[in-house]
Amino acid sequence: MVEMIRRLYARRLRAGLVDATLPRHVAMVMDGNRRWARQMGFDDPSVGHRYGAAHLHEVAGWCAELGIRQITLFVASVDNVRKRGSAEVAHLMRLVEEVIAEPLRRPDSPWRLHVAGRTDVLPDSTRHALKLAEEDTQDRAGGFDLTVAIGYDGRTEIADAVRRLLHHEAEAGATLTEAAARLTAEAIGAHLYTGDRPAPDLVIRTSGERRMSGFLLWQAVHSELYFCDVYWPGFREVDFLRALRTYATRTARPH
Repeated sequence: MVEMIRRLYARRLRAGLVDATLPRHVAMVMDGNRRWARQMGFDDPSVGHRYGAAHLHEVAGWCAELGIRQITLFVASVDNVRKRGSAEVAHLMRLVEEVIAEPLRRPDSPWRLHVAGRTDVLPDSTRHALKLAEEDTQDRAGGFDLTVAIGYDGRTEIADAVRRLLHHEAEAGATLTEAAARLTAEAIGAHLYTGDRPAPDLVIRTSGERRMSGFLLWQAVHSELYFCDVYWPGFREVDFLRALRTYATRTARPH
């Protein structure tokens, strides 16, 4: 009965979005995997990472069905990789390889994969799996782009972008004064990990936390933010549709 009511509610939410303005690009902080596992009674909280990784594909499917062609997912920060226990990090990296990268390579997936972050902090096998998935999906013509932020930190991204820009100017023979004169927001933006991909219209964070945790600090400056009190593995389609409804309501307001 509860599931039937939920399906009816989801249908009603979808109907309400038919003529609404939907985001073209949705970014998500997939937070709360370990807390969800504890809530569900699992002895090993890292079990939540497996459920969370698998859930990524379901959420991507909801986006594709609604014509949302750009999604960016925060999988792991630099601190997640460097500071958590070695066993947990090894488990998380295996999931990235087996549950995220490998399924995206399958012919039935419409998504082109992009990776944003310091891949040098990842294990060789994880870096290789993501590179293969990027290469195998780049020629897909459907126009669906999925960016995985892994080994990611927003402040480091900005610093790296400025560093790359200055290196580019130096290689072109520019003086420091000339390079500084050309140091614009547009020039820095072009050297971010996300390159020329569009900024997110909507950023969703699960788990109830009300902060960005360094996610897309540059790109999300004008994004609508939506915080959901559900842990990522338990993030349902109705939760997603509510976020889209809120976005549509906000963007419909006169400015």
